[in-house]
Amino acid sequence: MRIVKARFVNPDHNLWYGLFAVAISIFVFAYSIRFGKVSILAYYGLWLPLILVDYRKALGNPGDLGWIIPFAAFACLSVFWSAAPGVSARASVQFASHVVCALIAARTVSVRTLTLGLLLGTLLVLFFSVAFGQYHFDPLDGSYSFVGAFPSKNQLGLFASLGVYFAFAALVVLGERGLWRIVALACGALSAAMLLKSQSATSIIALAAVLAIMTCLRLGVMFSPNVRRGALLTGTMLAVGAVLVGLNLGGLDLLLAAFGKDATLTGRTYLWSQGWAAAANAPFFGVGYQAYWVQGFSEAERLWEEFYIGSRSGFHFHNTFIEVAVELGLVGVALLVVVMLRTFAGHMRRVVGDAHNEDSLVLFGVVAMLVVRAFVEVDVINPYVVGSFLLFYSAGRLAAARGARRPLFQTAARRRQRALPGSAP
Repeated sequence: MRIVKARFVNPDHNLWYGLFAVAISIFVFAYSIRFGKVSILAYYGLWLPLILVDYRKALGNPGDLGWIIPFAAFACLSVFWSAAPGVSARASVQFASHVVCALIAARTVSVRTLTLGLLLGTLLVLFFSVAFGQYHFDPLDGSYSFVGAFPSKNQLGLFASLGVYFAFAALVVLGERGLWRIVALACGALSAAMLLKSQSATSIIALAAVLAIMTCLRLGVMFSPNVRRGALLTGTMLAVGAVLVGLNLGGLDLLLAAFGKDATLTGRTYLWSQGWAAAANAPFFGVGYQAYWVQGFSEAERLWEEFYIGSRSGFHFHNTFIEVAVELGLVGVALLVVVMLRTFAGHMRRVVGDAHNEDSLVLFGVVAMLVVRAFVEVDVINPYVVGSFLLFYSAGRLAAARGARRPLFQTAARRRQRALPGSAP
């Protein structure tokens, strides 16, 4: 039997390969620390060879990526002023190659395939955590929580919240039927149970907010674009107003108390102040990509000790923008904000203009969740993690949709042919 290689890069004909590639990638993102280099090589083996199959289809027009690539490129350039050049060089190359894989996925895997593959991958991740998981004692708040096979309950909470979200997307947005409906229900139920068991307040709050927004947008299909635009603007203003009123009236304390947390977010506010102080020492370009949390550096060692991080690794400032400000300065923050806001606004604009645009509706919810979590977690600036993969996949899909309005590549012969008198336009 002859296999047509082009089918591997055609989103309309590579469902089974796409499901396999996405599911395995999700498992690697969850447990690459456990399985090491072999799992990372497997991840690369799923996406990078597609360039050899059809590099034009896999990479698209580089000109469409001019607002996506600069953040990863700037991380690579930070080697030249990094406080730990070796660390920055290795980590930035890993991150840049990870971004390339996400962009390849955006060109070769449809949103439906991503959704179903992520459901399968999340089921694998959570089954593994149920089989080999454990409870962890948090010395900061004196509580025990289930962390699964992860080092932190927040990581389990992230995958569980993604499982619930993509189950919602498969059932409500994409309207899956038959076997996939059963898979979505199973993933949603298991993810919800793991989310509650992890007691990750940030994951629960972010998921609840995004599901509420998605429900409103889904109902907006019954109204005109102008009505949807006005409702979205009004809803945003009401949400911001509710947050401000809640903060002034002690609403944050009550919300956190419901999850057994205090108003300092279990040490996060102190950690944020330390991050801003560190960022002030190198405000424009930072200390270098991943060059702060380095063993032997006095400030990192101090914070590891204060927060009982015995492994002296895998820690961060629990705020994406503060973390980037420390590592890549204000320039890095600006480049990341461009990617996040343009992706968020781009998919939102497509949804408002066409309520039946299911692809952008699914990706809008993903980006919205990542934006909400960015203020209390670090999900999108590290290699081999699900957050950065989903962000750059969403950005790549938006760039591909815009690039599809014009020819991606034109050979010199084609251009000369069009220049001839009487030739077809």
